[in-house]
Amino acid sequence: MRKLNQPVLIVLVIIAILAILLASSLVANPSRGAVPDPSLAPSLIPTRSVTRDLESSSVMTATAQPTHTPIPPTASSILPTSTPYFPPQSFYIRDFVGNRQYYALGCEASAAVDLAWYYDVNIYQYDFQINLPISDNPDIGFVGDVNGPWGQIPPYAYGVHAEPVADLLYKYGVDVEGGKGYKLEDIKVAISRSHPVIVWVIGNMVYSEPVPYEDKLGNMTIVAPYEHVVILTGYDIDSVRYLNNGKYADVPTEVFLNSWGVLGNMAVFHR
Repeated sequence: MRKLNQPVLIVLVIIAILAILLASSLVANPSRGAVPDPSLAPSLIPTRSVTRDLESSSVMTATAQPTHTPIPPTASSILPTSTPYFPPQSFYIRDFVGNRQYYALGCEASAAVDLAWYYDVNIYQYDFQINLPISDNPDIGFVGDVNGPWGQIPPYAYGVHAEPVADLLYKYGVDVEGGKGYKLEDIKVAISRSHPVIVWVIGNMVYSEPVPYEDKLGNMTIVAPYEHVVILTGYDIDSVRYLNNGKYADVPTEVFLNSWGVLGNMAVFHR
């Protein structure tokens, strides 16, 4: 075998060393021409989180497009706020004191004053009567002369209906409500809570034909001959007790309802 001279041998050794160094570099850094191992992809290529994307999307939607759909109520918010009240079958107010009316058509003032005194508000019939508004419509004010004959209908001497009486009592400091359209159950609830009730009836709990009436301004209402006011203070299954001109009486419930209904079930009582 022919021996290599020393310069050639040195060159071959250098080439061999360079080849080894090049091969090492390619293995350590495959991006320089080598094909990467697919198994290394997850650790080299960052991925997106589907969960985070959905959360971000929902937040952006809620911010950019607020919904107007109300939030469903919780169980506690849909529970009744108060327990229904059922009045007892029988109840009587024992400490109510009434007085006789001073004027021929002053039954409303007399009843209002008695009710006010029950709540420790002292009013005199004269003061209450002269402070009622005056009108040709009893839904608005007192109609006619308070000393006129009983049994007429407007525009003649008549009286006044529930709302003006309730309004004036309220001005005197008695917390009442009044108007038309009440029910027997409303009366029983009030009385069972020791609240007497002023009601508009006909005479001594009788019936008369209701009459449509138009006032000077064209307002319509219902009036009736012998309109009268009494104060209910008790009831049982079959009857109601009322105070009329300082005297107590009991009447069958059906008789009361028949008389009370003529003027549309008007009443005034404490709230």
